Amino acid sequence: MSTDVTRDFAFGLPKAELHLHLEGTLEPDLKLALARKNGVDIAQSTVEEVQATYRFNDLTSFLAVYYPAMDVLQDEDDFHDLAAAYFERARANGVVRAECFFDPQAHTSRGIAIETVIRGYHRAVAEAREAGLSADLILCFLRDMSAESALETLQAALPYRDMFIGVGLDSDERDNPPTKFARVFELAREAGLHVTMHCDIDQVGSIDNIRAALTELGAERLDHGTNIVEDPEMVAYARDHGIGLTSCPLSNSFVTEQMKGKEIVDLCAAGVKVSVNSDDPAYFGGYVGDNYLALAQRFDLSRADLERIARNSIEIAWISQEEKSELLARVDRFVSEHEV
Repeated sequence: MSTDVTRDFAFGLPKAELHLHLEGTLEPDLKLALARKNGVDIAQSTVEEVQATYRFNDLTSFLAVYYPAMDVLQDEDDFHDLAAAYFERARANGVVRAECFFDPQAHTSRGIAIETVIRGYHRAVAEAREAGLSADLILCFLRDMSAESALETLQAALPYRDMFIGVGLDSDERDNPPTKFARVFELAREAGLHVTMHCDIDQVGSIDNIRAALTELGAERLDHGTNIVEDPEMVAYARDHGIGLTSCPLSNSFVTEQMKGKEIVDLCAAGVKVSVNSDDPAYFGGYVGDNYLALAQRFDLSRADLERIARNSIEIAWISQEEKSELLARVDRFVSEHEV
């Protein structure tokens, strides 16, 4: 390994995190504390026992652990505390802009009011902003639920439109292509919301879903999305249209040996704006700084390579050009101060 990237550089480099599920930041200690507070029987009594349940080997087995864990989230304070804990860690990872996914259907389906979810998360967003971190929320639809459920969720959330900036699509992609939700995305765009979609790695029909997301459904970003390399025309389309990809090396490593690192490197070289993110860090063993460092070490990336990825993340963030310029200037200062 000859990379010049240190842990301090990977963590301190100013960056945007654009692929982060708030529910995926539920660390074992907080899960246990909330279970005790809310009287939820999770069948574990120590942090170590909770940690031992965070085991899986593919998307389906991950979701089988992920969704039941959310039962401990019951009131507005719980959602606030979960997000606030993430924002604290984000600052320690050099995050200067955070656009955070949340899954209201995972909560409304178990009797939690959507306003409880949105208000709790947004309260933490407001506090993060006061502390100097640019932050916003992205409402995701669960693709293994019906399009009607997604539409009902969007309609229920629109009264809180000022508390989130976009919509996304996540959960199990098998037999749930993005076109299933075409009408919902159309209505979201009409409401002035940004649109992104998960196109998970190595799924059946990955490239077809990517093509539909970009050319039919108006996706401004692809979450994961590195299977785009299967179609050079789509790679060119993403490059020419400024489509961002939000890749997550550590979570990728749970389903592929090489964390899609070669694809990330090749796509960056082709001019596609690929960013690096942490996905569900409580489950995948690292926050965004860990992802930058792991990618650099595994694929011998330089500081300049990580700087490019950090710049990509800011350039594809859903913020004003003025704010982008301010955050890119922070990257400039950091790099200048850390010249070898």
